[in-house]
Formats: sequence, C-alpha cells, structure tokens
Amino acid sequence: MDSKQFHIRTNALVALVLALILALGSGLYGTQIVRGADYARQSYQKIANKETVEASRGSITDADGRLLVSNRISYQVTLDTGRMGDARQRNEILSRLIDICMDCGVEWNDSLPIGLKEPFDFTQTDVFTYTSTDSQGKTTWNNTRLYRLAVDRKWITKDAGKPVQLPSGGELLARMCESFKLDTQDMQQARRVAGVLYELYLRSRDIYRTAYTFARDVDVDFISRVKEQGLAGVNIRPVSVRQYNTDYAAHLLGRVALMDEDDWARYKSVDVDGDEVPDYEMDDSVGKEGAEKVFESWLRGVSGVRGVELNSAGKVVSQSWIKQPVAGSNVSLTIDIGLQQAVEDTLAKRIPALPSKSTQGAAAVVIDVNSGGVLASASYPTYQLATYSADYTENAQNPLKPLYNRALLGTYAPGSTFKMVTGIAGLEEGIVTPRTQILDTGVYRYYSDNGPRCWIYNSTGGTHGPQTVADAIMNSCNIYFYDVGRQLGIERLQEYAAMFGLGQKTGLELGESTGVMAGPEYTEAMGGTWYPGNTLSVAIGQESSQFTPIQLANYVATLVNGGTRYQTHLLKQVKSADNSRVLYEYEPVVLDQLELKSANLGAVKAGMLALTREGSLAKYFADLDVKVGAKTGSAQVSAGSKESNAVLVCFAPYDDPQIALAIVAEKGGTGSELGAVAADIFRYYFDEQTARERVDQENTPIR
Repeated sequence: MDSKQFHIRTNALVALVLALILALGSGLYGTQIVRGADYARQSYQKIANKETVEASRGSITDADGRLLVSNRISYQVTLDTGRMGDARQRNEILSRLIDICMDCGVEWNDSLPIGLKEPFDFTQTDVFTYTSTDSQGKTTWNNTRLYRLAVDRKWITKDAGKPVQLPSGGELLARMCESFKLDTQDMQQARRVAGVLYELYLRSRDIYRTAYTFARDVDVDFISRVKEQGLAGVNIRPVSVRQYNTDYAAHLLGRVALMDEDDWARYKSVDVDGDEVPDYEMDDSVGKEGAEKVFESWLRGVSGVRGVELNSAGKVVSQSWIKQPVAGSNVSLTIDIGLQQAVEDTLAKRIPALPSKSTQGAAAVVIDVNSGGVLASASYPTYQLATYSADYTENAQNPLKPLYNRALLGTYAPGSTFKMVTGIAGLEEGIVTPRTQILDTGVYRYYSDNGPRCWIYNSTGGTHGPQTVADAIMNSCNIYFYDVGRQLGIERLQEYAAMFGLGQKTGLELGESTGVMAGPEYTEAMGGTWYPGNTLSVAIGQESSQFTPIQLANYVATLVNGGTRYQTHLLKQVKSADNSRVLYEYEPVVLDQLELKSANLGAVKAGMLALTREGSLAKYFADLDVKVGAKTGSAQVSAGSKESNAVLVCFAPYDDPQIALAIVAEKGGTGSELGAVAADIFRYYFDEQTARERVDQENTPIR
C-alpha cells in the first residue's frame, strides 16, 4: 500500500470517529440538557409496584342479629429488604427499626432459639432435631428449620463419612453474624438483627412458607417514629383484624390466624368468588376453628389489587385500584348469645360446687326441638378468644383442657338417660304396653341368682314394686329395663338407638365425634367377648355405649317432637356485606321420621314429667313457670371405679316442647345433682322469652 492511499484511509477513519462523537454528544445534550428535566421527572415517578389488599372479613352475629365478631383496623410492619440497599445499609436499617421498637415497647417476631444475652446459649433442647410419632406409633427423627437453614448457609458443614459437628449457641450466632455481615461490636444488638434476618432467610430459602410480619398492632407513636426516620423497605400498612364483641361462645366461634403449611393444601382450592381460581396466598389469614373455619367461604371476601408508584427515594407518589376488594358476607348463627352466656355462667358457678370432689369438666347443649338449631353449646372450662395467643401455653397445660370442646367432641356413657330408648322400643315392638307392670325383684335372676341389681336394692335393700314404663322412668328402675332389654335383644336396641341418632354424627357443621353404640361388633373389635347378659347393661345405658352431649340433646328433641330427627345446625342465614340481600337461608333438614304411636310417646314423656314433679328433680323445678320433662343418669367412668359421670337430659315446655337440653359433668356423681344447672338455664330462657313477648306487645300499634 502506498503512502497516499494510507493517508486517505486514515482521514476517513478519523472523520467517521468524529461523526460518531458528534452524534453521541448531540444525543447526550438532548437527553440531559434539552429534555433532562422531563426524563428525570418520569424516572422519578415510574417505579411501580402492585400490592394485594385483603378484603374485609364478614361479621358473625347471633340469631337476633347481635354482633359477636366484627373487624377493627390494626397496623402491621413488614419488611422489603430489596429496597434496603446492600448488606451494610440493610443491617443499619434493621438496627434502627429495632431501637424504635425497644423505645416504644413494641414486640417484634423473632423465633431464633438463641438467648438475647451472653453467652447466647440455646433457649430450647430440640434446636436441630426433634421426634414425631405417627398413627402406628412409629417414631421418626426430623430436622428443624434452623438446622436446614444452617446447612444451607454453611453454618453447619456436613462432610461425607464424618459425624456432623453441631455448634453451641454462641458459635452459631458468630457464624450467622459473619454470614449476614453484621457489626459485632455490640453483640446483643447483633443478636437482635440476626433474629430478624433468620426469619427472612427461612422464607427466602423456602424452608418456612408462612409470610413474615415483623410486628403487629403497632401504635401511632411507633408509626410516627418510623416515618420520621424514613427507613427504606419498612412498610406499615393497615389491616383488618378480628374484634370479639363477646367473651362467650369461644368453642363455637373459633378464631382467625395466619395460614400455615397444613392449611395451604385445604384452603388453596376453596372457591370464594364463583370461579375456579384459588383466591388464597400463603400469607393470608384464614379460619382456624369453629364458625370462622367452617363458614370460611362465606366470611372471606375477595382480595383487591392496588397499583402503587414510588419515587426513587421509595416514597409513594400515586395509587390506583387495579381490582377493588369485595368484602365478605355476614353470617348469622342459630345461637342466642344471651342464652349462651347464661349456660356458660351457670356451668362455671354450679359445676365446681357439686358434692363430688373429683368433678372435672362439663358440657351443656340446648337445641330447638322443631328445627335442630343449636341455641347454645357450652364446654366448661372455656377460654377467651381475644387473648387466645397470650393464654395458649397456660390453657394447653391446664389438666381440665379448656381448649377441648366437650359438647361436640366428648363422648360419655349415657347411663339411665338411655332408658327412654329401651322403653319406647319395648312399647313399639309390643313387648309391653303403657299399662304393663313388671315387678322389681331387686335382683334380676333370669341368667343367674347372682344377677345384676336395681340401684335401690343396692342402696336400701328394698325394691320399687310393680312398675309401668312411666313409673320405671321416674324411678329409674333397672329391673324393668333389664327385662324389656332382654326381650328386645341387642339388635333391636341398636336399631332404635340409631333411629334416635345415638352413636352417629348429628350433622352439625362443626367437627363432632361419632360416638359408639354398644354391641357384639364393637366389643369383639376391641378384643372382648360378647355375652347375652351384656344386653342388660346396654338397656340401662352402660356397657360400651358412648355418646356426645349434642347427640343426647338431639335424641331427646326427636323423642318429644313426635319422632322427627332433624340435622343439627349452627348456620341460620348469610347476608351480603351491606346486609341488603339474603344470600342463603337455612332450611331444616329431616334425617329420619320415626313412626311412633302417640300413646307410647305419652307414656314415656309422662315418666319424664313425674321425675320433675314428684321425683328427685322436683326440688329444682318446683318454682319454674313451665313444666319440664327430664331423665337423670350416672355412669361409671371405668370398671370398678367409684366415680361416675353425671348426665341429665330434659325438655320444656312439657305440653308444647320448644327446647331440649343435655348436660354432662365429668365425675360429677349423679344426674340429679345437675338439676340446679338445668333450672337456671330454663329460667333464663323462658323469663327472657316472656320479656321479649311483652316488649313486642308494647310496641304493637293500636288499631
């Protein structure tokens, strides 16, 4: 190549470079000088986020519309470390946030099992592993969340063929501080920050799937302090939380809490807004027990989505709805909260005062005879929903198990309250008539001279003499029911018990136990041997029969309403969030219609009335304005035990039954001791009903 040609090419290349420089400079000038302010303004506003806005949950009322559970606004703190900068900046922000918490007395969530002070020992024994036992009794070892995160972050190293060296609390904290790049000059503060980062890393590594909320229910002073310091990535937002407007019905109402891993599989497929798209996220609050759980699909609203634009400093500059939230529906229950209070209060007052020194828990259920609606259901002792979390450890360790719903889950031998089943079966099958008399001989000698005895013979050596079915129910004569039960046989006793729903779930929306109706099948399944004489025990409510209080109440309701067995229910009505529309109205469901002769029913009911007029319950019901029919029972807790559960079933008014009541007191002695409890409940119910009728009449316009 000659010199001339070289210079030409060099000049062309220089010209091209100059042209590119001019073009670039012109572009930069236009961007930064001519349109710089406009672009800066746009970039300042164009940091956009979407956030889910939880819908307000529906309220829960009693049958008369009295508010039981509603909502209140609370403020909670969440963290977005992506907006906090690098590790040093993040740690500084978290440290300042913790300082504000300590100044304002705000507790933050920290489950790291390392003490807050030197020497930073572990605060529990099962730090890295724990055992669990399956339904077959097999024990397995499991790694804790801390262990899994420690392995993931290499705070614990696992070398093939070598035992794992587990660190002490102080050693583990030192490794965490190094991993999180924490300043260790103040180790107590480093421990506090490490606890927060531990919670965040559990979730970022998908070890723990429940969303992390740093603090809940913070006050205005705390919010102001955080806002003043402008802590990036610290979000404070209002949330709707449950407000309990009653101290009663805890076992029925249930509670709401953050979803856990076990809830996710169940709730993710609940259809709440009419389509097949799951409306749940892992950090949602859901119903955990009671009405909150079983009516979740009504109470839960549909979450909204809000668009939020932030500037480069992380401050909100605009908001707009992408999808507005839809509030949940309002649920009306069948319970009367005044009656519920009366039942709970009388249990709390009367049960500890029973003569038996071994009395433990108790339960009472009141049912509408003509619909199956549960008017009240109480388990003693109970607990407070408003302070559930704070009281949990104490309640969980209480030997009387206040968290346990005895009314629906407890199963108890019915004792003599079963005798109406034996009586009505004998009448309907023609074994006896209402006028048939069976002689109480004191000892039932059909199988042997040393047969079972009547209770009065054991007590005094006497007998009841000749007994009709009404007499036998009033006197609770064992000999009468031994003889009728023997002639019926176990199969027919089981058949009639099933007709009244005993040993079966009642259909209540809440969880309930099935119970057991005694018979050869159950005895043999338990490894025992069935003998014909066992039928005698079944006929008087002993042997292996075990029923729930709600089953006993529904059994009596079926008996006294003429034989219609309704499905029990807690739901009365569902209305829209603004109460303008009825979305659902419960219609009574008939599970069985028993064709019972009125004369036979009358004879059995007459015996129940006589017990409250001239029998052992007369002293409790003498001053009531309504006539009551009842039957007492006592059943041994275990073979050879001197302690008995006390059982009482009753109904009122006698001539036009409206409500049925069942009461059980664990190791409470005899059923007659529960007469005062029943009298208190009936007195409240009918006095309150009379008062309401008087008010209604006073408010009726004169025509």
